[in-house]
Amino acid sequence: MAGGSTKYLRYILFAFFAIVVVYFLTSSSIPTSGLPGSTYSWSNTQHGYQEGPPKQDTIKPTAAVGGDLAIGTTPSPSAGLPPAVAAGERMNATFVTLARNTDLWEISKSIRHVEDRFNRKYHYDWVFLNDQEFDEEFKKITTSLVSGKTHYGLIPKEHWSFPDFIDQDKAAEVRQDMANRKIIYGDSISYRHMCRYESGFFFRHELMQKFEWYWRVEPSIELFCDIDYDPFVFMKEKNKKYSFVLSLYEYVDTIPTLWDSVKKFIKKHPEHIAEGNSLKFLSDDNGDSYNHCHFWSNFEIGNLNWLRSPAYIDYFNSLDRDGGFFYERWGDAPVHSIAAGLMLKKEEIHFFNDIAYYHVPFTHCPTGEDLRLKLKCHCNPKDNFDWKGYSCTSRYFEMNEYQKPEGFEDEQ
Repeated sequence: MAGGSTKYLRYILFAFFAIVVVYFLTSSSIPTSGLPGSTYSWSNTQHGYQEGPPKQDTIKPTAAVGGDLAIGTTPSPSAGLPPAVAAGERMNATFVTLARNTDLWEISKSIRHVEDRFNRKYHYDWVFLNDQEFDEEFKKITTSLVSGKTHYGLIPKEHWSFPDFIDQDKAAEVRQDMANRKIIYGDSISYRHMCRYESGFFFRHELMQKFEWYWRVEPSIELFCDIDYDPFVFMKEKNKKYSFVLSLYEYVDTIPTLWDSVKKFIKKHPEHIAEGNSLKFLSDDNGDSYNHCHFWSNFEIGNLNWLRSPAYIDYFNSLDRDGGFFYERWGDAPVHSIAAGLMLKKEEIHFFNDIAYYHVPFTHCPTGEDLRLKLKCHCNPKDNFDWKGYSCTSRYFEMNEYQKPEGFEDEQ
């Protein structure tokens, strides 16, 4: 009898357990359709799923902690995604890059930064220049990454070679001496051709002739913040002709006679020197000597018509004839900076604090936490070079009597 009672009790317990399991399965809060964002929803079809979006009435938004139940997300400064393409006019502008086929993957990184942070919404063209023909892989990859049209140009040999007035034996001796003194790029011929080309020829290339504005991009750069407006439009509307994000002192041993050549040009062409210029950025003694400050030209947004002007062409030709690109190691950064500092009004030069930029080894990270948060920046403000001792940006602010941004003291 006792055995029979035990047997019936087991049946009862088993039935009770089965009822509980069925109850929980049928009343569960797990939706019967697919997860939000899935392209499949579960059903009783033969293969267990059917193609198509999940039914909306089976998905209930769940707010994250501190979020909004209506939208199911954490707080966001905007109510939705920005438009895929920005509205408004486009300038006659292009990105321009001097690169070789071997730079493909490093320039690909740069393009992704520029596209992700800015150009995916504006679709500006991109000009690539090389002293050799670009190969098909370079063209294929870069074309796939750029949202605008891509253009590929071969640099004319006469723009990437020793001019006939250069004594090549003397130039070779200089390179050997600089190599012995371990001056960076001191023994490089190609680096000298690059500096001369960027100083006086890139804007004359046939592919650049149809454009009015340029943005220079080099391999391996990074952009740290969103750029939610068009810098080209800004430059035009504010009557700017040259801009920068980093400034610093030049390596003195690469330009020992550059300022002498500049003073010779000033004496010959006083008509090209602008009133209200930025001489105080370049010199501490009213032009007698050069303090070696320059805008770092691997980032530039500028006006091509200014570079193509008679004033700039006279300036470049005068310097070029003196031979310093080969008898020393003049860089395009001081050449451009001195030209802008002397031949433009100081109001025509702009510092883009909000364009966060890196080119080894220096970083420009916008000063001001509110600005960095607004622009979705991912740079470390402690890396910002602007207010360090070897930067010339403080000098630029002081010359223009600009107030330095709040918080700059913490980045010195």
